[in-house]
Amino acid sequence: MSKTRTGGYAIGIRRLNSDWQTDIWDVVQWAKVNDFDAVDLRNGGDNDVHTVAGAGLRVGSIDLADWQGMICSDNGRRAEAIERNRDHTRNCADIGSVNHFVVMLPEDPGLPRHDNFRYMIDSYGELATVLMKSGACVVIEGWPGPGALCSTPEGYRSLFRECPSATIGINYDPSHLLRMGIDPLRFLDEFGDRMFHTHGKDTELLPEGTYEYGNYQDPTFGKPVAYGGMHWRYTIPGHGQMRWVEAFRMLESHNYNGCVSIELEDCNFNGAADTEKDGFIRARQYLEGC
Repeated sequence: MSKTRTGGYAIGIRRLNSDWQTDIWDVVQWAKVNDFDAVDLRNGGDNDVHTVAGAGLRVGSIDLADWQGMICSDNGRRAEAIERNRDHTRNCADIGSVNHFVVMLPEDPGLPRHDNFRYMIDSYGELATVLMKSGACVVIEGWPGPGALCSTPEGYRSLFRECPSATIGINYDPSHLLRMGIDPLRFLDEFGDRMFHTHGKDTELLPEGTYEYGNYQDPTFGKPVAYGGMHWRYTIPGHGQMRWVEAFRMLESHNYNGCVSIELEDCNFNGAADTEKDGFIRARQYLEGC
């Protein structure tokens, strides 16, 4: 199976919502034939975890069952989300240690951030006990969506201060840091010990878009790039700004033992089945040389 040159990290894919990936068995077989070692799952259900593991592949991560209910002002709704996530992590536990992917998106992003932050701490502090018993972890991706609480160093640092459990970690995705202007290597230097999973995704910065639209004002007539904005776009590794060799070297120095799962969000490849498959393979080939 394929691995990165630096660090020897297994290379996998994050399952898409595309028609050709509807059946998890088809995904697994395609991944094996094309030398991928891991598959990341969305909310495909606990059975998909066992399908991947039973085929001899690694489960890079699976989405936590209920994200927004964990960051909600309604006590009953939060309790239901915690219980649902408890069941989900327990049902996955028999294949070994599992990373549960999440973005810290509140149910109501219009509430004061301090309030949503407190709901997050309460919920994940309670869930951490179950994660510890199951040998599982939560891996937080820093997608800067509506009201997201952990997408910047300040947000992650605040979470780890209030909820220091070793079961709470980071899904390292440098593409989001790059689009926000945050140095992904400095971020890795600060939080390297919390890196439990990595997405192979990059960002290209578009200087002409920055000149035309800046990085704050919404355009009047311009349209954002697919899988991007006015002055940036997500890409496969090697087509953006990220220094992958240096990142893998730094991960190695922090004793990282996760894999690198390619998350295909690139307007040059997403769409048809053939081009998506080509995008995954090109990304894998690039990472093998890093």
